[in-house]
Amino acid sequence: MSSSTTRVQRAILSVTDKTGLVDFARQLSALNIELISTGGTAKLLRDSGIAVKDISDLTGFPEMLDGRVKTLHPKVHGGILHRRENRVHVAAVAEHGIEPIDMVVVNLYAFEKTAAKAGVAFEELIENIDIGGPSMIRSAAKNFDDVGVVTSPADYQAIADELARSGGALSLETKWRLAQKAFATTAAYDSAIASTLEGIPDIANFGHAGGTAELRSGGQPGAAVPTLTPALPTSAGRFPQTLRLSFQKNLDLRYGENPHQKAAMYSDGSGVGVANARQLQGKELSYNNIVDLQAAWDLAQEFAGPDDEPVCAIIKHTNPAGTATGKTIAEAYKRALECDPVSAFGGVIGVNRPIDGEAAEEMHKLFLEVIAAPGFDEAAMARFATKKNLRLLEVVAAPQKWILKNISGGILLQDADSRPLQDVDLKVVTERAPTPEEIRALLFAWKVCKHVKSNAIVYARDGQTVGVGAGQMSRVDSAKIGAMKAQLPLKGTVAASDAFFPFPDGVEVIAKAGATAIIQPGGSQRDAEVIAAADRLGLAMLFTGVRHFRH
Repeated sequence: MSSSTTRVQRAILSVTDKTGLVDFARQLSALNIELISTGGTAKLLRDSGIAVKDISDLTGFPEMLDGRVKTLHPKVHGGILHRRENRVHVAAVAEHGIEPIDMVVVNLYAFEKTAAKAGVAFEELIENIDIGGPSMIRSAAKNFDDVGVVTSPADYQAIADELARSGGALSLETKWRLAQKAFATTAAYDSAIASTLEGIPDIANFGHAGGTAELRSGGQPGAAVPTLTPALPTSAGRFPQTLRLSFQKNLDLRYGENPHQKAAMYSDGSGVGVANARQLQGKELSYNNIVDLQAAWDLAQEFAGPDDEPVCAIIKHTNPAGTATGKTIAEAYKRALECDPVSAFGGVIGVNRPIDGEAAEEMHKLFLEVIAAPGFDEAAMARFATKKNLRLLEVVAAPQKWILKNISGGILLQDADSRPLQDVDLKVVTERAPTPEEIRALLFAWKVCKHVKSNAIVYARDGQTVGVGAGQMSRVDSAKIGAMKAQLPLKGTVAASDAFFPFPDGVEVIAKAGATAIIQPGGSQRDAEVIAAADRLGLAMLFTGVRHFRH
């Protein structure tokens, strides 16, 4: 390896994302760096008054096959790959009239964005697999000793500044850093392609007309690919044989769950969800803040339907300290707070509506760590401004498709628990059927219970939690703790259980607390005994056939 700091004399620019490109190219041109470009990139630069040489002028060969072949040429890759300190290499490129290319500025066809489009055609997907771009990136990164490779607009200004300071040269340290980033870029790109194509049904179901891939579904040409999501599993329930994950770090955290653990947050690049939320104010997020934030946001999103009322979830250590609906977010917050105001101190809030001044006025009264909402109006921002450390996060909803957990030697992958209840799921198993008021309360409690650590028991009345029993080793203990923590009257409440009752004792504790109806999955060997206990105690009971463990 040499420590070459040779001046950059010639650069090739070919980008899909043209953010900041014109300014960067203008700075390169001002340093007397010759610019070579392709297709739309060259047109943009010329239209901006920047002198640029077409790739076909360099290669002596026209772009062809609808742009599939333009940079795959010895005069491109020879110009990039030859070692400047190797006399044989230098002689070889001179013999063939190959000019050195000292910088490659390339980003790739937007394959992942194309794959994420609803109804994308198979042909469009395949055409958005970049060939020449990754080849140039890899060539330049391999020869980083002599060539700078720039794959992100975020690096343009720093590169331009260094070139200006040094008279047009890049340090070996900078070129090495850029090469590392370049190889990570192509690895992530290939991973996205492989994962997406693995999720497509058998290619035998696709027609080929005149050499052009034509997707067929039910015999109809031109239909959309049924399962084009880079984040598998597919709709058929199949999981990939090889799981490929690619995320970019977007935040270094002070520490992890505890001060002796290091941590960082990574993004999938989608721009949505908690990992890509926009922080409007407050100090930096901690690892635990983010975990609680996800729990709060997930629970609030249980009430994201068009007919759902405003809801507020107050989370403490991933469990709901209180959850309630209301006519406004302010009312929902006050009702949620009533459930357990002691535990709510230092909590994390998630809501399903933008926060207005009225809600902010109420929330301002309590010490809170984080508030996550779809938005905050001006009055809310003005009220929260006096609490400089309070973190306000604006989140764009992004339902999770799968859940990943680390285990020693590997990982576990499962579908997200997104199974909604249907009317057909609800089965009255007791002599007394629940009243319409009880049914509303039961369905509310069921949604909240799904977000409580197992074993989980939630006491509630219509649109308001009253007591939460979370994470106990026995279900009867969760029933006792949920009742013990209640600050509001338990008489006339209902109860939800995330899994079946293995014995009648849990039902007996719930009845003694004052609840009148229970919703639970059923499925115990002692269901008959549990139902008999409910009948004896005058309770109504619904079976759902759906379990919601949360470990």
